[in-house]
Amino acid sequence: MSDKNLQQLLDEKEDIVEFLRNQQTGPNAYPGVPPEYSNWRDEQRAWAESAVLFNQSFHMADLLVTGPGAFDMLAYLAPNSFKGFVPNRAKQFAPVTPEGYVIGDVILFYLEEEKFELVGRAPSIEWVEYWASTGKWDVKVERDERTAARPLDQQGYRRNYRFQLQGPNAMTVLGKAMGQTPPDLKFFHMAPITIAGVEVRALRHGMAGQPGYELFGPWKDYDTVRNALIEAGKDDGLTLCGGRTYPSNTLESGWIPSPLPAVYTGEGTKDFRAWLGARSYEGMCSLGGSFVSDNIEDYYLNPWELGYGIMVKFDHDFIGREALEKVKDQPHRQKVTLALDNEDVVRVFSSMLQTGDKAKFMEFPSAVYCMHPYDAVQKDGKTVGVSTWIGYTVNAGRFLALAMVDAEHAVPGTEVTLLWGEPDGGTSKPTVEPHVQTPIKATVSPVPYSEVARDNYADGWRTKMS
Repeated sequence: MSDKNLQQLLDEKEDIVEFLRNQQTGPNAYPGVPPEYSNWRDEQRAWAESAVLFNQSFHMADLLVTGPGAFDMLAYLAPNSFKGFVPNRAKQFAPVTPEGYVIGDVILFYLEEEKFELVGRAPSIEWVEYWASTGKWDVKVERDERTAARPLDQQGYRRNYRFQLQGPNAMTVLGKAMGQTPPDLKFFHMAPITIAGVEVRALRHGMAGQPGYELFGPWKDYDTVRNALIEAGKDDGLTLCGGRTYPSNTLESGWIPSPLPAVYTGEGTKDFRAWLGARSYEGMCSLGGSFVSDNIEDYYLNPWELGYGIMVKFDHDFIGREALEKVKDQPHRQKVTLALDNEDVVRVFSSMLQTGDKAKFMEFPSAVYCMHPYDAVQKDGKTVGVSTWIGYTVNAGRFLALAMVDAEHAVPGTEVTLLWGEPDGGTSKPTVEPHVQTPIKATVSPVPYSEVARDNYADGWRTKMS
C-alpha cells in the first residue's frame, strides 16, 4: 500500500476535477444485504403503506469518541449549537472547513458522559480523527470501518448492528417486539428498550418520509434483535429492504447524502490533506454528471445550500465561524425536489430501444452512478443550480431529483431543465457507457416531497424547506 498522502496525490494531478470525474469508483456500496429481498417496488411501497426494516449495519463507518475532551472537541468542529446537548440525544453533525464549506454529514450520538459515536460516510469521521490526532484535547477515537473497506476475514461482523424501523405500522411492530408500548420519544432522543431479552438503544428518527426508530446495540445481539423484529412484523406488512432499494429512500425525505467533501483546496485543510492517505475516501471517490467546471471549488457547498442554515448557531467558537458569519445574510441557493417530466423520462428510456445514439441509462430505482453526482439544472439555457441525487419512487410514480437552485427559481411550480448525461460521450468511469446528453424538463417541488414527512418531521431543516 502506498504511503503517499492526499496532498501529494493532488500535486501530481493537473486537473482535480478531471481526476475525480474519471475515478474508477461507482456509487456507494450497500453490502451485507441482498439487492432485493422481494422486489424494490414492494420494498419502496412498504415504507409508505406498512413498515420497512432497513439494515444499516454494513455500509457506514462508525467512530467512537471518548474522553474528557470529547464534548469540547466536537462542539468546536460543529456549526450547530451544543447548548442543552446531553446524553441520550443525537444531532446532525455537518462540519465545515475554515473557509465555510461542508465536509460531510453524519449523525452524532451522545451515548453517555464523555462517550459519543458518529455514524455515516467517511469524510466527517476522518475530519474528527484528524483533530483528535493533534493532541489539543484529551480524547480517544476508535474507528469501526464500513464493511466494503474491511479485510475479507472481518466483513462478517461490526462493533454494532444498526436497524431502521420505518412506516405507518412501525410503532405497532416495535410494540409487539418489545411486548409493551414503545416509549414516546421526541425527535433525535434516545432511550434503552428491551427486545427478546436484550437491551437495545432506540433513537427516534425518520427516513423515507416516515417517522420511525433507529435501533442499535452490540453485534452479538444482531440475530436476536433482527429475528424478533421480523417475527413481530409478520402480520403488519413488515418488509425487508435490500441494497438496491435503500439509496432511493432519501428522494422522499429530502436528505442529500452526497456533498463533495470540500477539502481538495484551501489553506485551512492543507494539514488535513497531508494527514489523509492517498487511498482515503477523498482520494478514491468519484464525481459525475453534466455539471462540469474546471474549478473544484465550484462543487463545494455551504450549509444553507444543503438546507442546514437553520442549524448554524453563532453561540460558540467553531471552525469556519468567521467564514459563515460573512455569508449568512447573502443570497443562497435553496434545496428543492425536482419532479422530472414523465414524457421526457420515457424519451430517455426509448433511446435504449434503437441502434445508434442513446441517452445515459437511468437505473431503477436509484439512477445514481457515482459517489458524488452533480447534474446541471438550467433555465432558458443558463445553469441555475445543480442536482445531486436522482431516482424513481413508486410512491410518487415518477423520477425525482434533489437539487439546489438559485432562490428566484426555487418557487414550487417553476419549470426548469435537468441536463442528463455527461458531455463528450461520457467519462471513463466503469458505470458510464457511451451516450449523448439529453435535457429533461422538471418542475420545482417542495422538500421533502413526501407530504407525510413535511407534516410529521420535527421542526428543523426538513420542515423549514417546505
